[in-house]
Amino acid sequence: MALTRRTLFAGMMLPAMPDLVLAQQPHAMRLGEAAPFSRDILKAQAERLAAAPYQPRSPQAAAQAIDYDAHGKIRFTPERGLFADGSGPYPVSFFHLGRYFQKGVAIHEVRSGRSREILYDPALFTMPDDSPAKALPANAGFAGFRLQESRKRKDWRTQDWIAFLGASYFRAIGELNQYGLSARGIALNVATPEGEEFPDFTAFYIDAKAEKGAAIIHALLEGPSLTGAYTFTCRRDKGVVIDVECQLFLRRDIARLGIAPLTSMYWFSETRKPAMVDWRPEVHDSDGLQLLTGKGERLWRPLNNPPQVTVSSFLDENPRGFGLMQRDRLFDHYTDGVYYERRPSAYVEPVGDWGAGAVQLVEIPTDDEIHDNIVAMWVPGEPAKAGEKRSYRYRITWAADAPKAAIAQPALARVVATRLGNGGQPGTERPRGVRKFLVEFLGGPLTRLPKGALPQVQLWISRGSFGPYQHTEAVPNGLAGHWRTQFDLLVEGPQPVELRASLMIGGKPASETWSYQYHPG
Repeated sequence: MALTRRTLFAGMMLPAMPDLVLAQQPHAMRLGEAAPFSRDILKAQAERLAAAPYQPRSPQAAAQAIDYDAHGKIRFTPERGLFADGSGPYPVSFFHLGRYFQKGVAIHEVRSGRSREILYDPALFTMPDDSPAKALPANAGFAGFRLQESRKRKDWRTQDWIAFLGASYFRAIGELNQYGLSARGIALNVATPEGEEFPDFTAFYIDAKAEKGAAIIHALLEGPSLTGAYTFTCRRDKGVVIDVECQLFLRRDIARLGIAPLTSMYWFSETRKPAMVDWRPEVHDSDGLQLLTGKGERLWRPLNNPPQVTVSSFLDENPRGFGLMQRDRLFDHYTDGVYYERRPSAYVEPVGDWGAGAVQLVEIPTDDEIHDNIVAMWVPGEPAKAGEKRSYRYRITWAADAPKAAIAQPALARVVATRLGNGGQPGTERPRGVRKFLVEFLGGPLTRLPKGALPQVQLWISRGSFGPYQHTEAVPNGLAGHWRTQFDLLVEGPQPVELRASLMIGGKPASETWSYQYHPG
């Protein structure tokens, strides 16, 4: 995967416009010729392209000179955006090309079944007289776009809630009004010998007609291995909900086809932090993978920054949901002005039956927060072969937590912390090669335990053995339903160990299943 994608995306987000710029008079957008448009037309175009040799887009040579500093001085004027006059559900602003986004994207307005391309025009932007952007040709195109907040809000010019920028990446804010992790249209051959491929959204069609207040965005995907036709129905609620419908047309065999991929950053947390690597207690956009299997089991997998690229597969059939979540919401756990405690969680809910396959979690070593090093995606069990047509529908919810359907009745306690330490007991000589695990659970049936009652612990490991010391207790902080269990693991060799733990009451699950991959050493 592109490890610097997170940094580049953050760097290209446009800053707030000064009042002087906002006061300028609108400039009419230049539009191309009208052409018929419908979702069926887009699907036919994607299928037609898949039957022909792949034609890669050429980067704009002049964009190479637009470095980070130069790009920051190029600002789009919101009043000059699409639907800024209120003719569409949300105003649309455009990202300018630059060194890190050199390929132009065609962006169209759709009205009454007709589309017209919005032509690049430097007059839509303010830039210094000596800006290298002035060397771009008239047909340069845009790097991407973002949806501004509703014009009913006074701050709509400076506040946006969805952005599409780079390859097939897009992201949205959550209910805490903060960007964080990203989604992608597709993920191809992540962490495979074949090498990862990054198809592009090459054309967008933004509909002026709202569907119950939702913004409707169509997109054409193109890459060496496949093409695709996408529709995004985007709703601005407490957070953001995006319904995705895609048709894929495969040009050639694909070793690892990643559906509904999410991409995030995890450097370290309270679980494992290298000594004195950073002054902050934790640094991550997401801290775990949440799963709801086809059979209704709920799992929580704390993320790792592993010593080598690691791919974990959670086999399933007709999954009900998965997401990269940010559960830790306490500022004191980060103490950073970039608001990691506000980063959104993103949760995917399949629509219809997806059959057999696996939710795969890819974790890549990183030594800094500038790198996206986590991918979660659905990988179908059936091999992806050239000539195939595949369709998928799903919903992505960007919020502080998973949607209600993912945590519905019966309510279970949730994992709230994973801690590691040396094995053995305090006051005794600590044995070598023994690792202590402490897992904290909160809520659910644990809040109703009678005084003096203890939940039962179920433990499982893939290799090694449990030490004699195991202990479960209520966390002594007076918070109802807050429990922790701790145990020792004895293991030899550097190979990873899979562990599972859950709490039971009366033979019934009282918590979700904690699933962790431990890397000895």
